[in-house]
Amino acid sequence: MANHETGSSGSSIHPGGHAPASLLRVLGVGSIIGIVVGTMIGSGIFIVPATVAAEVQSPLIMLAVWIAGGLLSVFGALSLAELASAYAETGGLYVYLREAYGPLAGFLFGWTLFLVIDSGSIAALSVAFSTKYLPHFFPMAPVVQKAAAILFILVLMVVNILGVKRGALFQNVLTTLKFAALAGIIVVVFLFARGDWGNFTAPAATGSGGDLVGTFGLALVAALWAYKGFEACTFNSGETRNPSRTLPVGIILGCGLVTLLYLLANVAYLYAVPAGVMAKSDRIAADAMNAAVGPLGASIVAFIILFSILGAANGHVMTGPRVYYAMAKDGLFFRKMASVHPKFRTPHVSILVVGSWSIFLSLSGTFEQLLRYAVFGYWIFMGLAVSAVIVMRKKRPDLVRPYRAVGYPLTPGLFVLAALFVTINALIGTFWNSFAGLAIIALGIPAYVYWNRKRSRGK
Repeated sequence: MANHETGSSGSSIHPGGHAPASLLRVLGVGSIIGIVVGTMIGSGIFIVPATVAAEVQSPLIMLAVWIAGGLLSVFGALSLAELASAYAETGGLYVYLREAYGPLAGFLFGWTLFLVIDSGSIAALSVAFSTKYLPHFFPMAPVVQKAAAILFILVLMVVNILGVKRGALFQNVLTTLKFAALAGIIVVVFLFARGDWGNFTAPAATGSGGDLVGTFGLALVAALWAYKGFEACTFNSGETRNPSRTLPVGIILGCGLVTLLYLLANVAYLYAVPAGVMAKSDRIAADAMNAAVGPLGASIVAFIILFSILGAANGHVMTGPRVYYAMAKDGLFFRKMASVHPKFRTPHVSILVVGSWSIFLSLSGTFEQLLRYAVFGYWIFMGLAVSAVIVMRKKRPDLVRPYRAVGYPLTPGLFVLAALFVTINALIGTFWNSFAGLAIIALGIPAYVYWNRKRSRGK
């Protein structure tokens, strides 16, 4: 399929003789790393380790879970990097799915991302910011908390409408702060916590092999959700300088950095807090810091999480609207969402629409349930996107691939198996949530038929 992007290298001309505003290729390797790291590190690493510990009990197996999750994420990053190097269009996964499986697959991904995954994540992060962590410093009435959640989203909308360079700068600053802060937690815990290296060997793994495999799998599902987000940078392909090099380098380095940081954080947690205690904690980072610096530790962690949540949310606002922009340019979404601001050169309508929908979800409280539905759909599309590397090798052997996935076909194959495992696990463990997730995806089929017919009539 022809390249649909009209970026800075060229623009189509309207009948009136005026070239429409287009997106600008201004993002470098640092900005892509900022998107990857900033979107991946939300609140998961501060909470999920307790879930993993509760599942596997053994500290060494717990660390093995995080290593496995990190390796699988890197495998996914290696695979998507090949597609990112071959397709310089805005839209990322939407484009890969469209090219590998046809426009319906791409549309259903974008539909689910808009309706649930992206908007639900923004809503959840805004509510967590305003109701769980900000009140730690400023007591707030419920109505003020709702207002803070709305303001949280509005600020991110404005920042990202004013230019992708502004959004990227904001993202880079927040990513640097929270990366340094999480690294600081690790150092402080090792220096001052008076921990015990014996925590790494007790309790030992117990149970039959089958039990260990089952609990390891459940823990891996939780860890993989904490690693989620490295794919988002591909949505900004059309705004990336030299994307065939910049995207592979950025996505692989970013994912590798997060994997290393997550592993070190879990080692620090285990050093300060035994696995059995960790399993019962709902704020393990705060408990580890409490062991190091006393009650002040909880406030420090809450402050860091505020930056972490803000950066993760900005990552979603900065990336997701590019998918809806790409869909609209293909004639498969609201036409207005393909608009680019004439001064700021951003898909401002797309940002406004997804921001407004996120605000509605945050006020209605439905985002929590929607996110449970989203888990199932997310892993279906991630598995399909990574397997698109294999599909496109066969379908388009002539396609120019400046970067080819290291370890092919093992690396994409292992990631696809992991995505399949998570999907099956969700289907068995949370059948009705998974069924609802499928229903949301299926609702996109009549929507696709509508827009596809409208597009056909317009030709």
